[in-house]
Amino acid sequence: MRTCWSFTPIACAALLLSILGCNRGDHRPLLAIIVPSQDNPFFKAEADAASSRAQALGYRVRIDSHNGDAYLQDNLIDAAIASGAAAILLDNAGSEASISAVRRATKAGVPCFLIDRDIQVGGIAKAQIIADNDQGARLVATEFARAFGTNGGDYAELLGIESDTNAQVRTRGFHAVLDKDAMLHPVAAQSANWSQSEAFSKTEIILQSHKSLAGIIAGNDTMALGAAAAVHSSGRQNIIITGFDGSPDAVAAIRDGKMDATALQPAFLIARLAVDEADKFLKIGTTGQPERQIIPCELVVKTNANDFADFARIR
Repeated sequence: MRTCWSFTPIACAALLLSILGCNRGDHRPLLAIIVPSQDNPFFKAEADAASSRAQALGYRVRIDSHNGDAYLQDNLIDAAIASGAAAILLDNAGSEASISAVRRATKAGVPCFLIDRDIQVGGIAKAQIIADNDQGARLVATEFARAFGTNGGDYAELLGIESDTNAQVRTRGFHAVLDKDAMLHPVAAQSANWSQSEAFSKTEIILQSHKSLAGIIAGNDTMALGAAAAVHSSGRQNIIITGFDGSPDAVAAIRDGKMDATALQPAFLIARLAVDEADKFLKIGTTGQPERQIIPCELVVKTNANDFADFARIR
């Protein structure tokens, strides 16, 4: 008998996960849920929402994380195929890098339903359900500019992973608004790679270099929270801070006056929609919806912060 080491790494991982995930007494169809991370609250929220909905519809579920690594994502896609998954729900590891993996699953007869991040090729995935990052970024930027008032001032931007499609769309959306305001002056723009600790250290440096800094606009809530902590540590006051995602920690920070705004990405709604459409496709061969579905974001500020929880509007 050949050992696992005789196979390629992808085939080896697929074989091992297929064996470990096998439950001979459970004949429910398997929904494979693959997200970037379960440590990040946004990705955990979408995985939990998808898992809960899938189990309610009669599926067994396996949740895996690719950690932004397209090679690991390939392994997990192969594992899902080898495990006989009925469908794959995927928050992918990159627009370009994920095309071949989605195509491979589709050719193997395992339909893919993409959430949060899309791919730039149509007709492969059965659905691509994503938040309107451009619309959300413009909402946040408009509130950011409003908070400055008519006098304007200097601001810094914290960007996500620069190769990430969402990071690119958000920064373009920010600047579509901010660049039109002659009273707003960008003095720094640095990537903090979606990281709270990195945002903290980058913000410390920016604050030391720009004594007149009046605002920080961040590409996600994790970085915004890192920036807020650095501002608090510095003793500086009245610095406008905005994020993006609508995380529970960011919503709480807005309530407490430590942040000014964020854009809620409806992770809970998107994940449930994807599961419902996967279920419908498996039953009747169509989702009944267009492949690309863009879900609007919502602006969260202090006056409405109590209306949101767990990446969803609750009232």
